Amino acid sequence: MAIGSPTLTDEPLAQDEKQGLRRSMEARHLVMIAMGGVIGSGLFLSSGYTIAQAGPLGAIIAYLLGAVVVYMVMACLGELAVAYPVSGAFHIYAARSIGPATGFATAWLYWLCWAVALGSEFTAAGLLMQRWFPEVDVWIWCLVFAAVLFTLNAISSRVFGESEFWFALIKVAAVIGLIVLGGAALLGFHPLAENGYPFLGENLNTPQGLFPNGITGVLITTLAVFYAFSGSELIGVAAGETANPAVNIPKAMRTTVIRLMIFFVGAIAVIAGTVPYEETSLEQSPFVTVFSQLGIPYAADVMNFVIITALLSAGNCGLFSCARMLFSLADEGHAPKALQKLTKRGIPLLALCVSMLGGLASLISSVVAPTTVYLVLVSVAGFATVGVWMSITAAHFFHRRNFLRAGGDTASLPYRAPLFPLLPIAAFILCVISLIGIGFDPTQATALYFGIPFVAACYAYFHFKHARGKKETHQPKVLVNTKDAP
Repeated sequence: MAIGSPTLTDEPLAQDEKQGLRRSMEARHLVMIAMGGVIGSGLFLSSGYTIAQAGPLGAIIAYLLGAVVVYMVMACLGELAVAYPVSGAFHIYAARSIGPATGFATAWLYWLCWAVALGSEFTAAGLLMQRWFPEVDVWIWCLVFAAVLFTLNAISSRVFGESEFWFALIKVAAVIGLIVLGGAALLGFHPLAENGYPFLGENLNTPQGLFPNGITGVLITTLAVFYAFSGSELIGVAAGETANPAVNIPKAMRTTVIRLMIFFVGAIAVIAGTVPYEETSLEQSPFVTVFSQLGIPYAADVMNFVIITALLSAGNCGLFSCARMLFSLADEGHAPKALQKLTKRGIPLLALCVSMLGGLASLISSVVAPTTVYLVLVSVAGFATVGVWMSITAAHFFHRRNFLRAGGDTASLPYRAPLFPLLPIAAFILCVISLIGIGFDPTQATALYFGIPFVAACYAYFHFKHARGKKETHQPKVLVNTKDAP
């Protein structure tokens, strides 16, 4: 069988259709699901931490670097997703191109990413609720939000793609509003704002210089920035349920990257140019601060509500992904078979329950120290994100190398990442640098103490549990008709 040409059979297709998985998603669904997964607490809340640590100019540079790395990873992911449009998730790419143990570790890393991210989304939403209900503890809101999202996921997943499309539109509208209104204010158009509104570029040069905490301050924020971009790889998760993957996946990749660069870098530029970096923190969303300074009546409260909705939407997306990942692992024999069981409505309820455990970590964080432990959650999720990105770039490198060694012609590929092998190698190195950078921040360094042993445990478990008795790995189901094959 040629490299990158998955087997097409009628039997797997029939099995998957019986489970309710269909090629029903178009490019617009892929783009908005990816946008919905990305736009969450990483932009709406932890961007304040990034500005406080890196300074205004340093934060803009950090997000630009994050956008470049996302482009590299998405380019690698695009080629792999077209080659392997499989049901489940992109850990299959690593399993086929690198080895089954790496695929196993990647799958559990991605589950960890979203499970921990659930906690950060709940905690962030709870922190923002303090604006209206300062007397109510954050952990109570975390419990309420967790119960709501669990119930929504346990009832039905039929409208997930369409509902996330519209939820993502709300988030995008919030970001566009910030960029347009905040950008106009920085250019001098702020009729409702109080006197002293900063002019374009005025805030970038702080009393301590352009980089108040030095280059190290920029370096230690890269993991938080990468976490802010996490979710863009959801296109790979949905690849197996995408109509005409050879056309829609590359289209969705390009559109997502362009929009993320505009929205994220544009939003950070407006925030950094408006809010003095000494006043940024995790106590309040920088979005709310900007709209408060604009002086628009009730705009800050409306934005606070929109952001909470956006955070819960990202959490909803994460919970769905967690459950789907565990279901996929169980289907491949790499997780307990009980996680593969479905309810009458087609919901992997036990997998959903296990995934929610990560979200419940927010209860601990919000009781102990909401802002401090929130940053730890972000760092752990960021570590998992970077680990998954490293797996994607490495899988692309070995996939393309094997393809060329087998005599393949790159001109025949429906989509190919540019600048091979420079692009995957550069992306991999930048991801490693981001992991080194967090070692300089005692709070974020916790991610290394937890993340590295977690990865090592995944490899060790796979070796002792699976590798000894199995010479052949389970081949994933492929949701394609012959006419859809690239």
